[in-house]
Amino acid sequence: MNTSRRKHPRSRLRTAAASAAAVALAATGLAALPSSANAAADGIVVQYRTSASGASADQSEPWLKVRNAGSASVPLSSVKVRYYFKADSASAAYRFACSWAVKGCANITGTFGTLASPTATADRYLEIGFTPGAGSLAPGADTGDMQLRFHQASWASLIQSDDYSFGPDRTTYGDWSKVTAQVNGSLVWGQAPAGNGPTDPPDPTDPPTDPPGDGARLFDDFNYSSHTDPRINANGWSVRSNSGGPGVPGATWAPENVTFTAQSGNSVMNLETSTAGTGASTKHTEILTRSMKFKNGTYASRVKFSDAPRSGPDGDRIVQTFFTINDLKAPMAKDYAEYDFEYLPNGGWGEPANILYTTSWDTYRPDPWEAVNQHSSDRRSYAGWHDLVVTIDNNQITYYVDGQHFGTHGAAFLPERPMSINFNQWLIDLEGQPSTTPRAYDQQVDYVLHVKDQVLTPAQVNALVGSYRSAGKTFEDTVPGS
Repeated sequence: MNTSRRKHPRSRLRTAAASAAAVALAATGLAALPSSANAAADGIVVQYRTSASGASADQSEPWLKVRNAGSASVPLSSVKVRYYFKADSASAAYRFACSWAVKGCANITGTFGTLASPTATADRYLEIGFTPGAGSLAPGADTGDMQLRFHQASWASLIQSDDYSFGPDRTTYGDWSKVTAQVNGSLVWGQAPAGNGPTDPPDPTDPPTDPPGDGARLFDDFNYSSHTDPRINANGWSVRSNSGGPGVPGATWAPENVTFTAQSGNSVMNLETSTAGTGASTKHTEILTRSMKFKNGTYASRVKFSDAPRSGPDGDRIVQTFFTINDLKAPMAKDYAEYDFEYLPNGGWGEPANILYTTSWDTYRPDPWEAVNQHSSDRRSYAGWHDLVVTIDNNQITYYVDGQHFGTHGAAFLPERPMSINFNQWLIDLEGQPSTTPRAYDQQVDYVLHVKDQVLTPAQVNALVGSYRSAGKTFEDTVPGS
């Protein structure tokens, strides 16, 4: 497939509107109830604020901090925090997400349960837990921000004004006893709704967050000898040689510049892009799956971005990528899909310096240019190795970089058709560095993983890749054709 879409700064329009502000409540804030546990003695205090204070909202946004007010260190893996709410209907299902956390979203879990004794303001709870990777809280320390949220699985609006733990006036952090905490199963902070202790047996309303079982997968460690290795084709890959975009007009796509080398016991794929300042001298690189058979699930790769050329003068507006894509059947066709990690070390598309984009595409029109997409970005250097993960389920697209949440994009951008998996490196134009001195840039790839129809955490991705390598397995593809 020719990934020939020519990108332009206007493609960075974020067309998904932010949630509108909801109706404010009257200024009669809910008073905190007395705690049923002595926080100072037992060591744990929970602080709360909301970033969505309306009576109704697209999603509830309880932001939390856990503070150690005691005299001994507390492993966070022993701590559970519960936020209580009233379901919007008996059949309502909810989804949890972590937008950002000082401890890392990969180290925070969220599960839903049903209360044994429902009340007028609570019949469900969201229980927040921590993996061992979250570490321990020393005396006087806190977790820092945990920017959490949950929404109905249907994305229907939810009513939060009747939720037990909701505090519409809590727009800055403060101790909040309508959220409970337990350590090793014992209540240490807060007061649950009447008749409901935090140690009551849970009745989960959503699937548990246990590691997924076996499922259809693609894993490739890129253990090849050269771009002509027959196993590349046998394993479903194509090293691009055909002409066309994106990038500098007149450039070629050079399969010989896709090479493989051993690093730290693993085979690493290198994509070299070079130029001497003219279209004819410019060589881009790309490798992609021949089959468009990948849709929902988890996509992951370990990629090394570079800020400077391996040789020659710096400054070219280069794009280093990991993405999935299908073909545009017609301008503005609604079954187009694309999900990108794109690093621009020298800027471009109107940006003056390095920036990392993640972009989810609904559709576009090449001429005149019109784009419908949603993006997240971070303006800093990403030189070096990075773990990239994007998950796609029936509700949203979520991006992670190095185990940290990078962005979540909405249901309007979900794929209608399967896609290919691609890596490429190319120059936007030749305006960033006018010199005719030859230069070459490298992007390296350690592995690629896709797990069909399963949403994995970054930690689960790392564990799965580790299991492949421990078993000495460098390739597997059990994903059925589309």
